[in-house]
Amino acid sequence: MPQSPPLPALRAFEAVSRLGSVVQAADELCVTHGAVSHQLRALEDFLGVPLFTRQGKRLTLNDEGRVYAMQVRNALAEIDEATQWVQAGPRPNELVIAVIPAFASHWLLPRLPDFQARFPEYRVRLRANLAVDDLRGGLIDVAIRMGNGQWPDLKQEFLFKDHLVAVAAPNFNGGDLPQTPQAILGSTILRSVENWRPWFQAAGIGAAEPDGLHCNDSNLLIEAVKLEQGVAMTRLSLVAGLLQRGELVQLTDLVVPYPNRGYWLAWPGRTDGTRKLKDFSGWLSTQVAQYAACPASVLRGFDLDADKKIPASPRNTS
Repeated sequence: MPQSPPLPALRAFEAVSRLGSVVQAADELCVTHGAVSHQLRALEDFLGVPLFTRQGKRLTLNDEGRVYAMQVRNALAEIDEATQWVQAGPRPNELVIAVIPAFASHWLLPRLPDFQARFPEYRVRLRANLAVDDLRGGLIDVAIRMGNGQWPDLKQEFLFKDHLVAVAAPNFNGGDLPQTPQAILGSTILRSVENWRPWFQAAGIGAAEPDGLHCNDSNLLIEAVKLEQGVAMTRLSLVAGLLQRGELVQLTDLVVPYPNRGYWLAWPGRTDGTRKLKDFSGWLSTQVAQYAACPASVLRGFDLDADKKIPASPRNTS
Protein backbone atom coordinates (compact mmCIF):
# COMPACT_ATOMS: atom_id res chain seq x y z
CA MET A 1 0.00 0.00 0.00
CA PRO A 2 1.53 3.38 -1.02
CA GLN A 3 2.54 5.72 1.78
CA SER A 4 0.27 8.73 2.23
CA PRO A 5 1.58 12.30 2.38
CA PRO A 6 1.79 13.95 5.84
CA LEU A 7 -1.61 15.21 7.01
CA PRO A 8 -0.35 18.77 7.83
CA ALA A 9 0.86 19.11 4.24
CA LEU A 10 -2.52 17.99 2.91
CA ARG A 11 -4.33 20.40 5.25
CA ALA A 12 -2.14 23.28 4.09
CA PHE A 13 -2.60 22.38 0.42
CA GLU A 14 -6.38 22.10 0.77
CA ALA A 15 -6.61 25.48 2.52
CA VAL A 16 -4.48 27.26 -0.09
CA SER A 17 -6.37 25.65 -2.99
CA ARG A 18 -9.72 26.68 -1.48
CA LEU A 19 -8.78 30.19 -0.31
CA GLY A 20 -6.36 31.06 -3.12
CA SER A 21 -3.89 32.62 -0.70
CA VAL A 22 -1.01 31.37 1.43
CA VAL A 23 -1.60 34.20 3.93
CA GLN A 24 -5.30 33.42 4.33
CA ALA A 25 -4.54 29.71 4.65
CA ALA A 26 -1.98 30.47 7.35
CA ASP A 27 -4.53 32.56 9.27
CA GLU A 28 -7.12 29.76 9.07
CA LEU A 29 -4.62 27.11 10.20
CA CYS A 30 -3.11 29.39 12.91
CA VAL A 31 0.44 29.01 11.55
CA THR A 32 2.86 31.31 9.76
CA HIS A 33 2.68 31.73 6.00
CA GLY A 34 6.26 30.47 5.90
CA ALA A 35 5.10 27.21 7.49
CA VAL A 36 2.36 26.87 4.86
CA SER A 37 4.83 27.46 2.04
CA HIS A 38 7.13 24.84 3.55
CA GLN A 39 4.28 22.30 3.68
CA LEU A 40 3.39 22.98 0.04
CA ARG A 41 6.98 22.39 -1.08
CA ALA A 42 7.18 19.24 1.05
CA LEU A 43 3.98 17.90 -0.56
CA GLU A 44 5.24 18.53 -4.09
CA ASP A 45 8.55 16.88 -3.22
CA PHE A 46 6.70 13.87 -1.82
CA LEU A 47 4.50 13.53 -4.92
CA GLY A 48 7.25 14.35 -7.40
CA VAL A 49 4.71 16.49 -9.27
CA PRO A 50 4.29 20.29 -9.20
CA LEU A 51 0.80 21.36 -8.10
CA PHE A 52 1.16 25.11 -8.70
CA THR A 53 2.51 27.48 -11.28
CA ARG A 54 4.57 30.20 -9.59
CA GLN A 55 4.85 33.79 -10.74
CA GLY A 56 6.85 35.62 -8.13
CA LYS A 57 4.99 35.13 -4.85
CA ARG A 58 1.75 34.25 -6.61
CA LEU A 59 0.63 30.62 -6.66
CA THR A 60 -1.90 29.25 -9.16
CA LEU A 61 -3.11 25.66 -9.23
CA ASN A 62 -2.14 23.77 -12.37
CA ASP A 63 -4.31 21.00 -13.88
CA GLU A 64 -2.83 18.31 -11.64
CA GLY A 65 -3.25 20.57 -8.61
CA ARG A 66 -6.94 21.22 -9.33
CA VAL A 67 -7.75 17.51 -9.61
CA TYR A 68 -5.69 16.63 -6.55
CA ALA A 69 -7.25 19.46 -4.53
CA MET A 70 -10.75 18.13 -5.18
CA GLN A 71 -9.77 14.61 -4.13
CA VAL A 72 -7.89 15.79 -1.04
CA ARG A 73 -10.84 17.99 -0.01
CA ASN A 74 -13.21 15.03 -0.22
CA ALA A 75 -10.82 12.80 1.72
CA LEU A 76 -10.33 15.35 4.49
CA ALA A 77 -14.09 15.83 4.73
CA GLU A 78 -14.48 12.08 5.24
CA ILE A 79 -11.81 12.12 7.95
CA ASP A 80 -13.60 14.99 9.69
CA GLU A 81 -16.93 13.16 9.45
CA ALA A 82 -15.42 9.95 10.79
CA THR A 83 -13.87 11.88 13.69
CA GLN A 84 -17.21 13.45 14.59
CA TRP A 85 -18.85 10.02 14.36
CA VAL A 86 -16.31 8.47 16.73
CA GLN A 87 -16.61 11.33 19.18
CA ALA A 88 -20.39 11.14 19.12
CA GLY A 89 -20.65 7.37 19.72
CA PRO A 90 -23.95 5.69 20.65
CA ARG A 91 -25.51 6.84 23.93
CA PRO A 92 -27.78 4.69 26.14
CA ASN A 93 -30.86 6.41 24.73
CA GLU A 94 -29.64 6.17 21.13
CA LEU A 95 -30.12 3.29 18.71
CA VAL A 96 -27.55 3.29 15.91
CA ILE A 97 -28.54 1.04 12.99
CA ALA A 98 -26.26 0.19 10.07
CA VAL A 99 -28.31 -0.70 7.00
CA ILE A 100 -28.06 -1.07 3.22
CA PRO A 101 -29.19 2.24 1.60
CA ALA A 102 -31.88 0.82 -0.73
CA PHE A 103 -33.34 -1.41 1.99
CA ALA A 104 -33.35 1.54 4.36
CA SER A 105 -35.17 3.76 1.84
CA HIS A 106 -37.85 1.34 0.68
CA TRP A 107 -38.38 -1.13 3.53
CA LEU A 108 -37.16 0.23 6.86
CA LEU A 109 -37.91 3.95 6.63
CA PRO A 110 -41.64 3.57 5.88
CA ARG A 111 -41.97 1.37 8.98
CA LEU A 112 -39.68 3.32 11.30
CA PRO A 113 -42.27 5.86 12.51
CA ASP A 114 -44.11 2.95 14.13
CA PHE A 115 -40.98 2.04 16.11
CA GLN A 116 -40.45 5.64 17.17
CA ALA A 117 -44.07 5.92 18.27
CA ARG A 118 -43.79 2.75 20.33
CA PHE A 119 -40.37 3.57 21.77
CA PRO A 120 -40.07 7.36 21.94
CA GLU A 121 -37.27 7.09 24.49
CA TYR A 122 -34.79 6.17 21.73
CA ARG A 123 -33.11 8.57 19.38
CA VAL A 124 -32.66 6.55 16.19
CA ARG A 125 -29.60 7.10 14.01
CA LEU A 126 -29.40 5.34 10.65
CA ARG A 127 -26.01 4.67 9.11
CA ALA A 128 -26.68 3.77 5.47
CA ASN A 129 -23.65 2.31 3.74
CA LEU A 130 -22.97 -0.15 0.93
CA ALA A 131 -19.79 -1.18 2.74
CA VAL A 132 -19.98 -3.67 5.60
CA ASP A 133 -19.45 -1.72 8.81
CA ASP A 134 -17.29 -3.22 11.53
CA LEU A 135 -19.70 -3.61 14.44
CA ARG A 136 -16.98 -4.37 16.94
CA GLY A 137 -15.75 -0.78 17.18
CA GLY A 138 -18.48 0.34 19.56
CA LEU A 139 -20.08 2.85 17.18
CA ILE A 140 -23.05 0.77 15.97
CA ASP A 141 -25.66 -1.06 18.02
CA VAL A 142 -27.16 -3.30 15.37
CA ALA A 143 -27.07 -3.89 11.60
CA ILE A 144 -29.43 -5.20 8.96
CA ARG A 145 -27.27 -7.05 6.46
CA MET A 146 -27.75 -9.08 3.32
CA GLY A 147 -25.71 -12.26 3.02
CA ASN A 148 -25.34 -15.80 4.26
CA GLY A 149 -25.27 -14.93 7.95
CA GLN A 150 -21.74 -16.14 8.62
CA TRP A 151 -20.04 -13.13 10.16
CA PRO A 152 -17.43 -13.98 12.78
CA ASP A 153 -17.63 -12.50 16.27
CA LEU A 154 -21.22 -11.31 15.76
CA LYS A 155 -24.59 -12.45 17.01
CA GLN A 156 -27.12 -12.82 14.22
CA GLU A 157 -30.75 -13.63 13.55
CA PHE A 158 -32.31 -14.52 10.19
CA LEU A 159 -35.06 -12.15 9.03
CA PHE A 160 -36.30 -13.27 5.60
CA LYS A 161 -35.31 -14.30 2.10
CA ASP A 162 -35.78 -11.91 -0.76
CA HIS A 163 -37.19 -12.57 -4.22
CA LEU A 164 -36.81 -11.10 -7.69
CA VAL A 165 -39.71 -9.64 -9.65
CA ALA A 166 -40.08 -7.80 -12.95
CA VAL A 167 -41.73 -4.39 -12.59
CA ALA A 168 -42.64 -1.31 -14.60
CA ALA A 169 -44.47 1.97 -14.15
CA PRO A 170 -48.21 1.68 -14.86
CA ASN A 171 -47.94 4.07 -17.84
CA PHE A 172 -44.73 2.68 -19.32
CA ASN A 173 -45.07 2.29 -23.09
CA GLY A 174 -48.37 4.16 -22.95
CA GLY A 175 -49.79 1.61 -20.53
CA ASP A 176 -49.28 -1.29 -22.97
CA LEU A 177 -47.21 -3.36 -20.55
CA PRO A 178 -45.38 -6.57 -21.43
CA GLN A 179 -47.08 -9.49 -19.66
CA THR A 180 -44.91 -12.47 -20.63
CA PRO A 181 -41.17 -13.12 -20.17
CA GLN A 182 -40.74 -13.05 -23.95
CA ALA A 183 -42.42 -9.65 -24.19
CA ILE A 184 -40.33 -8.35 -21.30
CA LEU A 185 -37.15 -9.48 -23.07
CA GLY A 186 -38.22 -7.44 -26.08
CA SER A 187 -38.81 -4.30 -24.00
CA THR A 188 -36.45 -1.59 -22.84
CA ILE A 189 -34.67 -3.24 -19.93
CA LEU A 190 -33.03 -1.43 -17.03
CA ARG A 191 -30.29 -3.19 -15.09
CA SER A 192 -28.64 -3.01 -11.70
CA VAL A 193 -26.49 -5.36 -9.64
CA GLU A 194 -29.22 -8.00 -9.87
CA ASN A 195 -28.69 -10.64 -12.55
CA TRP A 196 -31.57 -11.31 -14.96
CA ARG A 197 -30.38 -14.82 -15.83
CA PRO A 198 -32.05 -16.71 -12.92
CA TRP A 199 -35.34 -15.04 -13.79
CA PHE A 200 -35.08 -15.91 -17.49
CA GLN A 201 -34.00 -19.47 -16.67
CA ALA A 202 -37.06 -19.89 -14.43
CA ALA A 203 -39.16 -18.65 -17.34
CA GLY A 204 -37.58 -21.21 -19.65
CA ILE A 205 -35.76 -18.60 -21.72
CA GLY A 206 -32.10 -19.15 -22.53
CA ALA A 207 -31.34 -15.46 -22.88
CA ALA A 208 -28.06 -13.85 -21.95
CA GLU A 209 -27.85 -10.91 -19.59
CA PRO A 210 -29.70 -8.13 -21.49
CA ASP A 211 -28.23 -4.79 -22.46
CA GLY A 212 -29.69 -1.55 -21.17
CA LEU A 213 -29.14 1.32 -18.80
CA HIS A 214 -27.07 0.03 -15.88
CA CYS A 215 -27.38 1.55 -12.39
CA ASN A 216 -25.01 0.50 -9.65
CA ASP A 217 -27.55 1.53 -7.02
CA SER A 218 -31.03 0.06 -6.59
CA ASN A 219 -32.46 3.47 -5.64
CA LEU A 220 -31.42 4.83 -9.05
CA LEU A 221 -32.88 1.79 -10.78
CA ILE A 222 -36.26 2.15 -9.07
CA GLU A 223 -36.37 5.86 -9.82
CA ALA A 224 -35.66 5.15 -13.51
CA VAL A 225 -38.53 2.64 -13.56
CA LYS A 226 -40.88 5.16 -11.93
CA LEU A 227 -39.86 7.66 -14.63
CA GLU A 228 -41.12 5.14 -17.24
CA GLN A 229 -37.67 4.60 -18.74
CA GLY A 230 -38.02 0.82 -18.94
CA VAL A 231 -38.74 -2.42 -17.10
CA ALA A 232 -36.52 -3.79 -14.38
CA MET A 233 -35.98 -6.83 -12.25
CA THR A 234 -35.43 -5.96 -8.62
CA ARG A 235 -35.76 -7.29 -5.10
CA LEU A 236 -39.33 -7.63 -3.93
CA SER A 237 -38.54 -6.08 -0.54
CA LEU A 238 -37.66 -2.81 -2.29
CA VAL A 239 -40.84 -2.49 -4.37
CA ALA A 240 -43.59 -4.12 -2.26
CA GLY A 241 -44.71 -0.73 -0.96
CA LEU A 242 -44.65 0.78 -4.46
CA LEU A 243 -46.73 -2.12 -5.76
CA GLN A 244 -49.21 -1.67 -2.93
CA ARG A 245 -49.58 2.04 -3.69
CA GLY A 246 -49.90 1.42 -7.44
CA GLU A 247 -46.73 3.35 -8.27
CA LEU A 248 -45.28 0.24 -9.93
CA VAL A 249 -46.84 -2.86 -11.51
CA GLN A 250 -45.61 -6.44 -11.23
CA LEU A 251 -45.52 -7.64 -14.85
CA THR A 252 -45.93 -11.41 -14.47
CA ASP A 253 -46.59 -14.04 -11.81
CA LEU A 254 -43.00 -15.24 -12.06
CA VAL A 255 -41.15 -14.67 -8.77
CA VAL A 256 -37.64 -16.08 -8.34
CA PRO A 257 -35.85 -16.55 -4.99
CA TYR A 258 -32.91 -14.22 -4.58
CA PRO A 259 -29.85 -16.46 -5.02
CA ASN A 260 -28.14 -17.65 -1.84
CA ARG A 261 -28.75 -14.55 0.24
CA GLY A 262 -31.17 -13.25 2.81
CA TYR A 263 -31.60 -10.41 5.27
CA TRP A 264 -30.14 -10.80 8.74
CA LEU A 265 -30.09 -8.84 11.94
CA ALA A 266 -26.53 -8.75 13.31
CA TRP A 267 -25.11 -7.19 16.44
CA PRO A 268 -21.87 -7.15 18.46
CA GLY A 269 -21.45 -8.92 21.76
CA ARG A 270 -21.57 -5.67 23.73
CA THR A 271 -25.16 -5.07 22.57
CA ASP A 272 -26.34 -8.60 23.36
CA GLY A 273 -29.07 -8.64 25.99
CA THR A 274 -29.50 -4.87 26.12
CA ARG A 275 -32.95 -3.36 26.35
CA LYS A 276 -32.63 -1.45 23.10
CA LEU A 277 -31.65 -4.59 21.18
CA LYS A 278 -34.61 -6.49 22.62
CA ASP A 279 -36.98 -3.64 21.79
CA PHE A 280 -35.73 -3.23 18.22
CA SER A 281 -35.41 -6.94 17.39
CA GLY A 282 -38.88 -7.68 18.79
CA TRP A 283 -40.41 -4.83 16.80
CA LEU A 284 -38.54 -5.87 13.66
CA SER A 285 -39.77 -9.47 13.97
CA THR A 286 -43.35 -8.17 14.01
CA GLN A 287 -42.70 -6.05 10.91
CA VAL A 288 -41.18 -9.01 9.07
CA ALA A 289 -44.22 -11.16 9.92
CA GLN A 290 -46.55 -8.46 8.60
CA TYR A 291 -44.49 -8.14 5.43
CA ALA A 292 -44.55 -11.91 4.89
CA ALA A 293 -48.34 -11.87 5.21
CA CYS A 294 -48.68 -9.19 2.51
CA PRO A 295 -51.84 -10.02 0.52
CA ALA A 296 -51.71 -11.65 -2.89
CA SER A 297 -53.51 -8.66 -4.35
CA VAL A 298 -50.32 -6.69 -3.72
CA LEU A 299 -47.65 -9.27 -4.49
CA ARG A 300 -49.09 -10.82 -7.58
CA GLY A 301 -49.41 -14.59 -7.47
CA PHE A 302 -47.01 -15.13 -4.58
CA ASP A 303 -47.21 -15.94 -0.90
CA LEU A 304 -44.00 -14.86 0.83
CA ASP A 305 -44.73 -16.76 3.99
CA ALA A 306 -45.44 -20.08 2.27
CA ASP A 307 -42.85 -19.46 -0.46
CA LYS A 308 -45.10 -20.96 -3.08
CA LYS A 309 -47.26 -19.92 -5.98
CA ILE A 310 -50.87 -19.01 -5.38
CA PRO A 311 -53.57 -18.03 -7.89
CA ALA A 312 -52.95 -14.59 -9.33
CA SER A 313 -55.49 -11.85 -8.89
CA PRO A 314 -57.02 -10.31 -12.03
CA ARG A 315 -55.13 -7.21 -13.00
CA ASN A 316 -56.06 -4.40 -15.37
CA THR A 317 -52.97 -3.32 -17.29
CA SER A 318 -54.76 -1.10 -19.75
